[in-house]
Amino acid sequence: MTLTIYAGNAGDRNERGMRGAVSLGGDLAHRLGIAPETIGSFTNLVEGGWSEQLKAAEPNLRQLAERTAHQLEQGKQGILTMGRCAAGIVTLPLIAKRYPDAAVIWFDAHGDCNVPVAGDTTGPNYLGGMILTGAAGEWDTGFGGGFDLANAILVGARDLDPPEQKRIDSGQIALVRAGPGLGRRLAEAINGRRVYVHLDCDVLDAGLIATEYQSPNGLSYADLREAFETLAEHDVLGLEIAEYEDCWPDGEPNDSDRLLDAIWPVTGGASQG
Repeated sequence: MTLTIYAGNAGDRNERGMRGAVSLGGDLAHRLGIAPETIGSFTNLVEGGWSEQLKAAEPNLRQLAERTAHQLEQGKQGILTMGRCAAGIVTLPLIAKRYPDAAVIWFDAHGDCNVPVAGDTTGPNYLGGMILTGAAGEWDTGFGGGFDLANAILVGARDLDPPEQKRIDSGQIALVRAGPGLGRRLAEAINGRRVYVHLDCDVLDAGLIATEYQSPNGLSYADLREAFETLAEHDVLGLEIAEYEDCWPDGEPNDSDRLLDAIWPVTGGASQG
């Protein structure tokens, strides 16, 4: 198993995510007893829309792509901490290329399956809200496509834009909602497949952990533990963790202990495997 810290930007609108990826990666390294490799470096925040954000992040994201491809070629299971979800536009196409039938378990308060407005490359479209569609090739990220949206399983998504809800209602993308029986319902959706796991920390209920977005009616830590116990019963290809900020907007430090306890069935099992 490997541990990678992506310290670069990916559509960041504050620095807390970049710092959070480093601090969370350090906490994981201590718990797991392994040395992390840091990819990318802090950069200044970039004004403008998704196109400018992506262009600014490209050098760091290229490094992440090389690292991820190398791990997959060696058959290693990786854990990745990254500030923002948008870095997933690099990892998902590589996972899809090597494991085309794997289910991607996408823990997130949001759907992240919007697309850019036609003809608008500098507008307010948020890069982090277009990851799954970018990985699927519905718009050109510069990092390839090939991800089948039918393999995406959203977990805990509730703050959905109308086009995202339409994709779910049509059955194009699966959604496992928060609520009783989460582990059982997640297992049914996975249906025995290999899994690659993306955890956006804002899937947790508002107030539990410092993230850029705070959305009510999310998962509790017990819910997250239940889900990760289910995931641990499957072949987990890798885990990426995003949107963990190092502190709250008022400067109060974030605390990773309960988060790391909840995901331990996967991370701890991987370290012992």
